[in-house]
Amino acid sequence: MSESTLFIHAKAASEMSPKDLELLVTRAMPFGMHKGKIIADLPGNYLNWFARKGFPAGEIGRLLALMQEIDHNGLSAILTPLRQRTGKFPGRSD
Repeated sequence: MSESTLFIHAKAASEMSPKDLELLVTRAMPFGMHKGKIIADLPGNYLNWFARKGFPAGEIGRLLALMQEIDHNGLSAILTPLRQRTGKFPGRSD
């Protein structure tokens, strides 16, 4: 991982708010091969692809970077309480 990529990851993590965690389990991917899928449900290899190629600008890029960090570090379970509160679980399309 390049120094600039590490900076982007550190910046994304430092700008994270508690609301961002809720957005991970409620916001759908707006484009691409996984369009419509909840960000927290995106496959790790897709998130890693963005980490290698560059995250998009704006909120969606910040959320994808945050989810990639969570997934890469094996911390996806921290989203379980938010999923329970929102009722958004992997594989459900309500």
